Amino acid sequence: MGDAWQRIGRVIASEFSDIGDLEQATRLVVRLVLAGLLGGLLGLEREWHQKPAGLRTHMLVAMGAALFVLVSQHSGVSPNDMSRVVQGLVAGVGFLGAGTILKSEGDTRIQGLTTAAGIWLTAAIGMAVGLGREATAMISTGLALLVLVAVPACFAGLLRLTGRRPVPEESREDAQA
Repeated sequence: MGDAWQRIGRVIASEFSDIGDLEQATRLVVRLVLAGLLGGLLGLEREWHQKPAGLRTHMLVAMGAALFVLVSQHSGVSPNDMSRVVQGLVAGVGFLGAGTILKSEGDTRIQGLTTAAGIWLTAAIGMAVGLGREATAMISTGLALLVLVAVPACFAGLLRLTGRRPVPEESREDAQA
């Protein structure tokens, strides 16, 4: 009976042996945490504006995208095959983002475009982190926050300078969000 338990123990240990060494484990944790944090920054901005896809959604999208490319890298996927992983992610996340876009019947307003674009960009940032392009991901996150925060403020200032009236908030999501 003791031999059976030893064999069971070896099988269980082999099932958790996908991380070969401490460096690889550290790299995996750092990349997943960074992806979650960067996605969280974008999600926090969306949460602040009470948009449907907020903090948790953006964190999960970024971490999921990073995990897809990390697992593929650790499995020995060739660079050519990695492009297929990226293509699948882009298509899948595009489908997820499409679910956030709403058009009311008989209305010309479309809502959710900024949220959908944010989810798409968050996945790209997660992929960049997963591929080891942390600096690129951080710069992209900073630029995205600039677009989400500074552009609406500049637009509102421009409207005040020109004396034009803004479009009511309920009929536009993207200028305010």
